[in-house]
Formats: sequence, C-alpha cells, structure tokens
Amino acid sequence: MENISFISTIGQAFLQGGVWMWAILAVQIVSIAIIAERIVSLYVVRRPNQTDKVRAYEASIKSGDLDTVLQNAKRIAKSQSIGGVLQAGTQAAIDLGGREEIQAQMDEVLIHENSKLSSRTGLLAMLANTGTLLGLLGTIVGLIQSFGAVSGVDPVKKAALLTEGISMAMNTTAYGLIAAIPALIMYGVLQSRTQKLEDDLNRAALKAFNWLSFKYAYVPKNKVRKRMS
Repeated sequence: MENISFISTIGQAFLQGGVWMWAILAVQIVSIAIIAERIVSLYVVRRPNQTDKVRAYEASIKSGDLDTVLQNAKRIAKSQSIGGVLQAGTQAAIDLGGREEIQAQMDEVLIHENSKLSSRTGLLAMLANTGTLLGLLGTIVGLIQSFGAVSGVDPVKKAALLTEGISMAMNTTAYGLIAAIPALIMYGVLQSRTQKLEDDLNRAALKAFNWLSFKYAYVPKNKVRKRMS
C-alpha cells in the first residue's frame, strides 16, 4: 500500500507541474540514454590497457617484421583504439614515408579515436543545465499564474488557486533538479574516464611512433642509395 501511495503521489505531482514536467521528462530520457551508451562504450568496450597492448608489437617493429604488425593491427582495429593508430603508422613505414609521414598518418587516426572517446559526453552538461532552467521556467510561470489568478477572485477560491500555482512552481523546480543532478554527476565521472582512456591511448601511440620513427626515419635515403647502386 505504501508503494501504491508513493507512486500516486509522484503521479499527482507530475500532473500538477503541467507541460513543463513533460519537457523535463524528455530531457531526462535523453540524458539517461546518453549515460547508458557512454558507460557501455567507456567502461565495457574500452579499457585503459592500450599501452600494454602495443608492447606486444615492440619486438616485431624493431626486427623489421612490419607485415606481421600490419596484419595484427588490422585485426584488432575494430576492438582496440590503438589498432587503427598502429595500422596507419606501420603502413606509412612500409611505404617508406619517413618519420614525418609516420607521425602525420598516426596523428590523423589518433585525433579520430580520441574524438570517439569524448563524443556525446559533453551533451550531459547541456542537458543538466536545460533541465534546471526548465524547472526554473516552470516555477516562474506557476507563480505568475498563481498571483494573476487570485486578483478579483472570491476569497474562498484564492487559497485553492494559490496552492495550485505554487504547487506547479515547486514541482517543476524539484523535478528539474532531479533530472539535472544525476546528469551533471555522470558528466564529471565520464569526463574523468574519457581523460584516462585518452592519456593511455596517447602514451601507447607515442611508444609505437618512437619505435617506428627511430628505425625508419632514414629509410627513404637508404631506398635512394639502393636505386642509385
């Protein structure tokens, strides 16, 4: 019975809030969907282990077995962020592009991978502010309606009209905060996780670049000498 009474109270408060409650509900649904998708992407699909993953290729790169490195990088590119970065750098080294070409190719893919890590997270801050502002707007509208309705009204009805308007104002404020606070908290949590993943990926990419560039920086010159001989 207590559960039924609680649900009934929530439903009544929602109806008293008017159209603003539906607008806040829409914001809340979108924010929950983004939070769920980001949690799966940043905590389940991706892990801060890219530096460990790239160490498996150190011996092959230093020994010059780039074909094996390239095939393995292609294989893990869909599941591991470092795969695409390593693939681009290894392909540039195979094509004898030199150190600058290796860096340019790796940086291009690295920027793309980092942008995927941070995508949609920033929307949570905007949605949190939107929920708060919608609640505040509902409060103001409720108070305007409340005080506007009591002018020239029978004193017996004034209390009921004031109660109705103030109820709308308070309910929209409360619901706006209920929608905004979790979104804002998860924004901070997901931003921290994103930064951790980006730092790990950048370190892994830098290791791979150092191995590739130090070994293949002067390959183009060697290639020219071989052609001349």
